[in-house]
Amino acid sequence: MKNSIVSGTEGYAKQAPFLLEQYESLSFEESYAAEIGYFPQKHCKILDIGSGTGRDAAWFDKKGHDVVAAEPTKEMREGAVRLHPSPTIRWLDDSLPDLEKIRNLNEQFDFILINAVWMHLDEDQREVAMTAVATLLGQNARLFISLRHGPVPKGRRMFAVSAEETIALAAHNQLVPLYNDRSESILPANKSEGVRWTKLIFELQT
Repeated sequence: MKNSIVSGTEGYAKQAPFLLEQYESLSFEESYAAEIGYFPQKHCKILDIGSGTGRDAAWFDKKGHDVVAAEPTKEMREGAVRLHPSPTIRWLDDSLPDLEKIRNLNEQFDFILINAVWMHLDEDQREVAMTAVATLLGQNARLFISLRHGPVPKGRRMFAVSAEETIALAAHNQLVPLYNDRSESILPANKSEGVRWTKLIFELQT
């Protein structure tokens, strides 16, 4: 029986070999140069949603954090495990907006990373996803979300998402913005097509 495709992951399985190479071409430090100061310094629990190649999960793991990495595309997840083998990263087949398997862990996290994922969700899914994510955050925990702006790659499913909408959704869930920056892509292929990114960091304040 053929597995159904998780909404928003269209195109990733077929392009996994190319994407694994492309995404790994940039280091963690290059990708988050301006934001890294907001990331946790002391040991804490990290959740990487849409973990892709596993690069980010592996970086946090090597820093000694307790890491859960969720990636719904089998080809990407298996590639990530090969690229970043670690007995301490917990890899899960789970996805937004519901995060059912992660919620069933009955755990809360100090930092949640959602990089290059949010634009795959439609308006209704984004509302559900923000609430689901907020319930997984511990007190004073932080949430990172990046938003992609620009032409949609062939075969992918993406939506136009604004920082304003995302900040409003976050506010409904007691998430206060700490950081808001928009810049051009640092991937050469995306940069040439005019792709830009908004990066947001929130803190849960209850």
